[in-house]
Amino acid sequence: MIAVIQRVRRGEVTVDGARVGGVARGFVLLLGVAHGDGEREAAYLARRIHELRVFEDGQGKMNRSLADVGGAVLAVSQFTLLANLKGGRRPDFLGAAAPDEGRRWFDRFVELLRERGVTVETGSFGASMVVALENEGPATFLLDTRDLLPASAGPALPDVPSRPGAGPGSEPGERV
Repeated sequence: MIAVIQRVRRGEVTVDGARVGGVARGFVLLLGVAHGDGEREAAYLARRIHELRVFEDGQGKMNRSLADVGGAVLAVSQFTLLANLKGGRRPDFLGAAAPDEGRRWFDRFVELLRERGVTVETGSFGASMVVALENEGPATFLLDTRDLLPASAGPALPDVPSRPGAGPGSEPGERV
């Protein structure tokens, strides 16, 4: 999962000209769900976002959390955060979760934030939305669970030689 977190004075989402969600002070959060994401990623991001201390205190330092400032979250699903732009001129979205999977884990992420006492509003999943915001700072942060969480435990990997040429097959004529 990838979350782009924008500290805002206000934010809102409209669909076909109608307001579907909005917040005053808090975060506008764009969330991209990757293929294979699940409970682990959703819980990790919900905890990290709830605990982030990125609002200024009396001395102007980022030292206050969302709860400290009475803030809320406007969460918007955005599969385009998983775009692959490495080749050609058009992005591919093969790394993004399928729509049903994306909706499931987006909804679960929102539920986990609410369980932590965070007021959360959302956009309209899968709709063409207009997101308007007043970024405070500006202050924008990126959390990507692919970089932040250790790989899931799987089968043990073979030992890797500590130096090139060390290990089985490194001697001339030796067969592995």
